[in-house]
Amino acid sequence: MTRFTVNGQAVHYKLDPATPLLWALRDASNLTGTKYGCGEGVCGACTVHIDGNAVRSCQVPIGGIEGSYVVTIEALSRDRSHPVQQAWAAAGVTQCGYCQSGMIMAAAALLAHNADPTDADIDLAITNLCRCGVYPRVRRAIKLAAQVLRGEPLAAAPPPGIDPADAARAVPALTPPKQGAR
Repeated sequence: MTRFTVNGQAVHYKLDPATPLLWALRDASNLTGTKYGCGEGVCGACTVHIDGNAVRSCQVPIGGIEGSYVVTIEALSRDRSHPVQQAWAAAGVTQCGYCQSGMIMAAAALLAHNADPTDADIDLAITNLCRCGVYPRVRRAIKLAAQVLRGEPLAAAPPPGIDPADAARAVPALTPPKQGAR
């Protein structure tokens, strides 16, 4: 039995110690924000924090992290108020979104260790792959998040979370023009 902490909760996985952390999180803990991408540690879609460091969870056997503290995208901030999540929205980073949870986790780890990263620092830390090619927006979002972490306000930051009632609200139908109106 493997024991460690995931998102503040002690877990005891009764899985083979060689099971990749990615599959323990997704299948045993139903934490599906951590994505399966390549399974080889190249793409970064499965990035989580282990003891504060960004790690590709598809490459980490659960038996090797006994006693560690794991944080997934679900616990970065429950209301999406983390500066990286806010900056991601403000910079309009996401397109298809598949790689984003891993990139956000990598960016959050970078900023936890370096509050004012240069472009070179960002390039070294964010090696995640994105098929949509949003890298310039990722860099901008990381710099915006760094501003927030330094106490500078984020202009026009979106509010944390989305009210389900707002998300489900129907868009009013357009009324066709009256006959004879131009």
